[in-house]
Amino acid sequence: MPVSTVTTLAIPSIGVRALRVVGYTGTADDKPGTVIQDRGVFASPRGPAGGVGPGEIGNFIVTGHRTTHGRPFGRLPQLKNGAHVLVSANGTVYDYVVGRTMKISFRKPAEKAQQNAAVPGRPGVAPTAAMLTLSTCATPEDHAVGNYWKDALNNPEHRINKIATLVATRPAS
Repeated sequence: MPVSTVTTLAIPSIGVRALRVVGYTGTADDKPGTVIQDRGVFASPRGPAGGVGPGEIGNFIVTGHRTTHGRPFGRLPQLKNGAHVLVSANGTVYDYVVGRTMKISFRKPAEKAQQNAAVPGRPGVAPTAAMLTLSTCATPEDHAVGNYWKDALNNPEHRINKIATLVATRPAS
């Protein structure tokens, strides 16, 4: 799916309503993605080091701020398994269902690779399903245990990732 496609994401169970997802060529939480997130929308890295578009086989990665810039993923850690994530693009609604949580450290390249893998959590494994990784910072959790480390782009050490699988598609109404 082209990076320029207008895409929105909604998560009814935590109050996220049709917020724009901006696709770009890059990797999760890089400088271009941070600039996009700083506008209060979601960023979606695409390409060889990023992910795929909505509904495609592989890992559709969506990142968003949790504690700043409108807090679009402010409640993401509360998202429960079984919750639906609705992505709209090109006249289609893609219905993903959350199945697990994966926490990673930005200080550990092997863990960061799990977030960006074509099969979330399994670098090097060929994808056979359309997956979704929703990713945000674990700043409050890190600060609660005295961890104030940040990378050059102000990302905290840990990320919270909710992993979902595509279960249905339907025409947008």
